[in-house]
Amino acid sequence: MKRIFLLLMVTGIWSSSLLAGSREEPVAAPVSITIKNPAAIARNEEIVEIPYARLKAVTGSFKLINKQTGKEVPYQLAYEGAPQPQLLLVQVSIPAHGKVVITAVPGKPAIVATRTYARYVPERKDDFAWENDRIAFRMYGAALENFPAENAHGIDVWTKRTSDLVLNRWYKTNDYHHDNGQGLDYYHVGMTLGGGDNAPYVNDSIYYPRNYRTWKVLDSGPLRCTFQLGYEAWKVGSTTVSVVKTVSLDAGSQLNKMSVQYTLQQGDSLPIAAGIVKRPTPGTVLLDEKTGIVGYWEPEHGADGITGLGLVLSVHQGLMQVTDQHLLARAKASGKAPFVYYFGAAWNKAGRYTSAAQWFAYLQTFAEKLAAPLEININQ
Repeated sequence: MKRIFLLLMVTGIWSSSLLAGSREEPVAAPVSITIKNPAAIARNEEIVEIPYARLKAVTGSFKLINKQTGKEVPYQLAYEGAPQPQLLLVQVSIPAHGKVVITAVPGKPAIVATRTYARYVPERKDDFAWENDRIAFRMYGAALENFPAENAHGIDVWTKRTSDLVLNRWYKTNDYHHDNGQGLDYYHVGMTLGGGDNAPYVNDSIYYPRNYRTWKVLDSGPLRCTFQLGYEAWKVGSTTVSVVKTVSLDAGSQLNKMSVQYTLQQGDSLPIAAGIVKRPTPGTVLLDEKTGIVGYWEPEHGADGITGLGLVLSVHQGLMQVTDQHLLARAKASGKAPFVYYFGAAWNKAGRYTSAAQWFAYLQTFAEKLAAPLEININQ
C-alpha cells in the first residue's frame, strides 16, 4: 500500500504567510459577497463554493458576517491538496428566490465545529472511511484481497442516528456491526458496486478493478472532507484503463460528490455504470432518466431498519436499468475530463427520511438544486 497523506485541517483561520506574493495587510474595508438563490427551493445550511482566487482583497485573518442578521457565518478554506487555498466554503441558509449578503471583515473567526472527517484505516485491512454528521461510508484497500472470504468491491454504508463523528470510536471498539445506540454497519456489499460505486460496463458486464492502491486526504473538515483513491491499471475487454476517484462529502448532506477520472490507453471514451446493489426481496425503486435520479428504498432488514440509497447524475445520459444484481445508471466517461455524479444513503431510524416517498423527494430536490446553482457576486 502506497501511503500518501496530505492532511490540511482548516478551522477558518490562516496566516498571511500562506498567501503567495508579498506581505499584505488585512482588508481596510469590508468585502461584500452576495449569494442569490434563483430557485423556488429554500437552501438550508448549504455549502457554497467561492473560488478563493476571486477574493483578492481578502488577506490575513478574517471572519464572515451575515449583513442581515449580524451573526457570524461558518466557513472553511479548502485546499484540495494544493499548497494554497482553492475554495472558500461558506455555510448559508437562503429562502426560495432570496439572497444573503456576507461581509468579510478583519478579525479572528469563531472555531467551526468539525462535522466531516476522512481517513485511511490501516488497522482494518486498508479500509478508507469517511463520514459527516448524517451518515458514514467506507471503501476497501489492497490488504483485504488477502482475505477472500471478506473481500468486497464497492461502497459500504454505515448508518448513523447521531450527529457525532463515530468512525474512530467504532473502529477502536470493533463492534460496529451491532447497534450501540448511535447506528451500525449492516449494509452488505460483497463483489458489487455497493452503495453507489462505478466501473466500466461493456456488453452487459461490469469490469471491476482490484481494490484501491493509493490514497490522499485532500481536506478533512470542518465543513467538507475530500480524498482521492487510485487504482492500478486493469483490462476492460481489449483496452487497458486506470482510474482515480475523488470523493467529497459536505456537512449536512446525505450525498457525496464522486469525480472519477479514467485514463485510457486506447480510445477517447469508456462506457461505465454507476450502481446500487439490489437485494433479493423487493424494495422500492425509482429510475428517472429525465432528471438523472436512481433511488432505492431497500426491503426492511429485520430490527436493523431500512436503508435508502441514491444516485444523482448531473449530466443526464439516460440508459438506466435494473439487472439481477444492481440498479444501474449507464454513461460514457471521457479519458480527458472527469465524470461527476452524486451518491449517498439515509437510514429510516435516523428519523429524517422514514419512507421511500420522503427519500425520493430528497433526491429530486437535490437534483433541482444542482440544476439551479446559487449565484455569487463579490464586491471588493
